[in-house]
Amino acid sequence: MAACLPWYAVAQESTVGAAAPEQDERVVLEADYVYEIRDENKLVAEGNVEALYQGRILRADKLVYDRTTDRVRATGNIVIIDTDGSQQFADEIEVDSKLADGYAIGFSARLADGATVAANSAIRQADGVDALDQVVYTACPVCEKDKTPTWSIRARRAVLDQESQMMSYRDAVIEVAGIPVFYFPFLAHPDPNSERRSGLLIPSAGMSSKLGWYYQQPYYWAISDSSEMTISPMVTQNVNPLLELDFRKKFYSGSVNINTSFTKEQDFDSDGERFGDDTWRSHIYGSGLFAINNNWKWGFGVEQQSDDLYDRRYDINGQDKQRGLYSNQPRRLLSQLFLVGQGDDYYTDVALLKFQGLRASDDDGEIPTATPVFFGQKYWDLGKFGYASVNASSAILSRDVGADSRRVSLGGDWTDLNILPGGFTLKTFAEARGDYYALDKDVSGKANVSRFVGNIGTQLAYPMIRPGESVDITVEPAVMVAWGLSNVNDSAIPNEDSLLYEFDESSLYDANGFGAYDLYEGDGKLSAGLTTRAVWKNGLNLSTTVGRRWRSRPDPKFDAVSNLQGTTSDWIVAASASYGSAFRVDTKARLDEDDLNLNRIDTTVSTRFNRFRGIAQYYKISNRISPVGSQSEGIFLRGEVQVTDQYSVFFGQLRDIEQNLNAKQQYGIAFEDDCSRFELVYERSEIRDRTLGPEENFMIRFSLKTIGDFGSNEFD
Repeated sequence: MAACLPWYAVAQESTVGAAAPEQDERVVLEADYVYEIRDENKLVAEGNVEALYQGRILRADKLVYDRTTDRVRATGNIVIIDTDGSQQFADEIEVDSKLADGYAIGFSARLADGATVAANSAIRQADGVDALDQVVYTACPVCEKDKTPTWSIRARRAVLDQESQMMSYRDAVIEVAGIPVFYFPFLAHPDPNSERRSGLLIPSAGMSSKLGWYYQQPYYWAISDSSEMTISPMVTQNVNPLLELDFRKKFYSGSVNINTSFTKEQDFDSDGERFGDDTWRSHIYGSGLFAINNNWKWGFGVEQQSDDLYDRRYDINGQDKQRGLYSNQPRRLLSQLFLVGQGDDYYTDVALLKFQGLRASDDDGEIPTATPVFFGQKYWDLGKFGYASVNASSAILSRDVGADSRRVSLGGDWTDLNILPGGFTLKTFAEARGDYYALDKDVSGKANVSRFVGNIGTQLAYPMIRPGESVDITVEPAVMVAWGLSNVNDSAIPNEDSLLYEFDESSLYDANGFGAYDLYEGDGKLSAGLTTRAVWKNGLNLSTTVGRRWRSRPDPKFDAVSNLQGTTSDWIVAASASYGSAFRVDTKARLDEDDLNLNRIDTTVSTRFNRFRGIAQYYKISNRISPVGSQSEGIFLRGEVQVTDQYSVFFGQLRDIEQNLNAKQQYGIAFEDDCSRFELVYERSEIRDRTLGPEENFMIRFSLKTIGDFGSNEFD
């Protein structure tokens, strides 16, 4: 039977003309039997009892409601389902008529994210604080067959504050597979369903030959709804303390992210031996991006260190991250301020750039500062006459040591693509550009240089497609011929943007083989290539491109690295093969123009099959085209084998074959289930950078679902 009981409605009965309450204050009760004990003023429900109040459900074998005290007492197989989907269980409970405040015996709860908490007794107070005695908490699934979770927190007492959404423990022990591992007199973490808030985060601690024993304790500060900061002081055995700050803020139009640290200390080597002056040392990595309107935005990136080994001494990550419109190079910091605009028919950007070198050979006085660099382009669709655009560019570079240079360029290009009878495609193009350089006469020999460059040409291709029952094949031979102005590379023009440029398959059919400004490919040239592709119905995909370039005469400004030296280029080969995620190979190679010897090869193989996933990269550069003048060869391996459903082993190695040196190697074993991941990792690096030498690390890492990551111990 069912009944509607106005338990709280009697006390809150509305008067005539008053507004109706937003929520129904009645409790809906269903049970096999419902009867009243008038002498005791009690209502009793027995057998499959279910009480519903504002979305909260209570189920039990028996329920007794005392009208005098306005309390509900339930016994036998009790389940309470809250409005967020979390479930609570007990042997016996007593609560108020709203099924909220009260106590429970033999209490347990399954939270909305899958976490479980159990206690001998639990008390829910009117102020929203739940107190639990002899409590166990875990985010791991607890099965009837295996009741020991991978990890758990066992404590003498725990408190869940509903208002602050924090769970705190007294005399807490973290157990792994039922074995006590860590003891904390006090431990606290947010309720898994809680919002962001200030508080201590998981610390990191360990041992390093550089720092000795160290401990870093981050504190998360939720400053406002749109800003936050992580404050992470670190104390060490060998050197002075360091303070790291990570600030993040969102605005209506964008956001900023700043990471910085500072300390007052001397230099020190890999053994922690200090030397030099005791001074303030610091770093700052930051970025910001803001929208002005739908088409325009501005931003900044800042990267600066007090000394070039600061990040490696304190193991600070993030040097190689792009923080703006332009990306930096390895061991080079880049600070920038930029403005970008883009619409349907235009694009423009302008930026101020400042570099800091972290390499041993770097002299910051010789590294230029760009104040500024600019590029803008406007497009036109000419209909049956093709497409046209005009562009402008400038670069103002200054140095404390060496030559300054200033360049201004104005240019335009036109392209028209047509399909000829028989399936041929014909692309006709023309480009022209004027450059003006203002130079340092004492260094360059000239105060200024003006030049006019341009190309005109055509590209003819014949794509042939043959569909098949099991494989579709495409073959496309193509040839490009162009003629450009000669003697355009004046020896006085400094080469700032084309030092390591290499002509490859991506620019095979470009009239100007250089994508930058300071070097330009004029004269006559002809490129021919063949692209093939085969696609099988079972998912296998093969593609290759082979090509070469011929020039009417050599240009002494082009070196062997550029692949445009002399009158013929090396043969260019690019190939790829893929079979879904199970297998993929990508290869780029340069074959010598005379004897087809391998001048360069870059190959990447990746696979993900059953319980194995891995990647292998191999490279080789001959001394003929090497920028450093000597041959280099190496291989990088990275893989993981899942031995069982929970255990896996992983490995990684970067080997310099030419130097017969393992630059870096890593081996480890991992355990992972639905609620945790444990890793045991060994690393060794043979890389030397001045006072910092080979390193050997042993790390233990683990993370617990709903709790966080518990740092790592390092031994160098």
